[in-house]
Amino acid sequence: MQYNKNRHLQRLAGILEIPQDIVLDLPRITMLGNKQLLVENHKGIIEYTPSLVRINLEQGELIIHGKGLVLSNLQVEQILVEGTVGEVKYDT
Repeated sequence: MQYNKNRHLQRLAGILEIPQDIVLDLPRITMLGNKQLLVENHKGIIEYTPSLVRINLEQGELIIHGKGLVLSNLQVEQILVEGTVGEVKYDT
């Protein structure tokens, strides 16, 4: 049932030319090389260390491994992770 709802919302987003991340409550993840990772539309921080950041998403979590990871620009729906990003995994 949820699959059909999402499919209809995707079609509606296409017809109205609305970004799917807004309609489906999806995260937007932007990387600048391996030095910065911007996560928008998150649901909170699960775990944070200088080598691991776990971010809660609507449909799972984002797992970031690296070195010297620092959280900056923390906002209600936006997190900027800086440092040396080695691996990014989307776990559903």
